[in-house]
Amino acid sequence: MRVRDMRKLVQLRPVSLNPTERRLSSCFDIADLRRVAKRRIPRPVFDYVDGAADEEIAVRANEAAFRAWRFLPRALAGVGTLDTTTPVLGSPLPVPLLLGPAGYTRMMHPDGEIGAARAALRHGLPYTLSTMAATGIEELRAAVGGAAPGSLWFQLYVTRDRAQAHDLVRRAADNGYGTLMVTVDTVVAGNRVRDLRNGLTIPPSLTLGTVVQVGAKPGYWWRLLSGPALDYANFAGGPRTTVRKTADFFDPDVTWSDIEDVRSRWAGKLLIKGPLGPADARRAVELGVDGLLLSNHGGRQLDRAVAPADLIAPVREAVGPSFTLLVDSGIRHGADVIVALALGADAAVLGRAYLYGLMAGGSAGVDRALDLLTGQFRSTMQLLGVTSVADLRKRGRELITRAAP
Repeated sequence: MRVRDMRKLVQLRPVSLNPTERRLSSCFDIADLRRVAKRRIPRPVFDYVDGAADEEIAVRANEAAFRAWRFLPRALAGVGTLDTTTPVLGSPLPVPLLLGPAGYTRMMHPDGEIGAARAALRHGLPYTLSTMAATGIEELRAAVGGAAPGSLWFQLYVTRDRAQAHDLVRRAADNGYGTLMVTVDTVVAGNRVRDLRNGLTIPPSLTLGTVVQVGAKPGYWWRLLSGPALDYANFAGGPRTTVRKTADFFDPDVTWSDIEDVRSRWAGKLLIKGPLGPADARRAVELGVDGLLLSNHGGRQLDRAVAPADLIAPVREAVGPSFTLLVDSGIRHGADVIVALALGADAAVLGRAYLYGLMAGGSAGVDRALDLLTGQFRSTMQLLGVTSVADLRKRGRELITRAAP
């Protein structure tokens, strides 16, 4: 081949001058975003996101539970037109995805909760603010301006100080948060060994170990230290504490009567988040809860807890077809969302998947994570031979089978 002919085959890819765009353009799945985040973020902070409880059996099992299913595609189904919309708690979503609560995300990137919320809203998806966020209820509402009704959710830990918990509920209602999500699996702190080894504190402190990290990740520390002071915004002014000790805020004596109390105080939609089985799910329905988020906290609380993916089918059978059922813990690919819906879930809630994007590139990184998952979801639907989420839900168990052991 002559040089002149070879030149026709060589096409140089344009190089972006924006370093964030360059990083994100090289990420083609959530695993790529995780690798970039691990390179950019100091180990104690990355481990706070990536780690789990004890031997981290549950976090691995969560992912494996989705991957234990194989697809049985329909051929010649005519999938040129695709409808990925679905209603969740009365609001239509463009894809069956939501952003779940995560504590202290401004430690991961200065864009933090506000950047994640803006990315979610750009995609037409709800964002859930954590009780333990570094951005307050009012601050987030002001930052996102005229967000659509129902697009902001608030996650509640029932605190030992009930007046404090009641105040959080009131503030969320006053600021237009449409859904309240009560987390029930944090009665004591999960034994997160990575955080214990790293000695991670909230707010972060410059120990001898972290001074070394300053040299290794100067860009991260410059962004952190030059921004506003970090704190748990909804409990501002509290003492510095280890991540493990933050569980001291929460009441280990929470019971179903507390759910009844919250229901009486909250006029909007109410969800319970936790590893609830069929019996607990039926109890929630009886108390007037609007939906469940099946979750084991991403394996961060009780190690060896059952994978939420394995709870979907029995809980759906217990609560019936119309009750809202969401699932998190282990979602890393759009195909995982397909499996969740085929088993009976209404939508999937993201945690680490979008946090890796946040660490890799701030709000733009969350956009990248959502674009990747949405693209994977759409193409998997088409390859599976279904043209709508409603069709996927209807035919679900015809389309999947457990992998051979």
